Formats: sequence, C-alpha cells, structure tokens
Amino acid sequence: MTFSIVDAIFWVAVACCAIAQSAILHSVVVSPAQAGESTKTSMTRRVVEIGWAVLPGIALAVAFVYTWRALHTAHVIAGPLATALR
Repeated sequence: MTFSIVDAIFWVAVACCAIAQSAILHSVVVSPAQAGESTKTSMTRRVVEIGWAVLPGIALAVAFVYTWRALHTAHVIAGPLATALR
C-alpha cells in the first residue's frame, strides 16, 4: 500500500487534534483552584473538569480509529474493483 494524500491529511489531522487535546489537558491540570472554595469542593470540581477534558479526547481517538479503518477498507475494496473495471 502506498502513502497517499489522504493518509497525509489524516495524519496532519491526528497531529493537530493531539496538540489541541494536550493543550486542553494542560490548561485543566495546571489551572489554579478558585479562591474561597473548600478543598473538597475544589477537588470534586477539578475531577469533573479533568473528566470533561478527557472525554472528547477519547471520542476523538475512537473516531480516528474508525476513520483509519474506513479509509483502508475503501482502498482494499476499491483496489481489485478498479483493476477489474479497466
């Protein structure tokens, strides 16, 4: 299988999303707790924030896996059919 422009676009999208997701996680983990909140409330809020930051990353990973499979399944199906139609 050869490397195509579709594969290049896919990997650029993966890299951009990975950089964006790491920046989101970094901002959630590094952000200071707000003044005036109790420690328990602050920790609970922090866990919820981290959860909401991780959830889109997991969804993106699942979407990338299915996209990768769809791209390469299409190549496998189209390859023999394209050869037969010539």
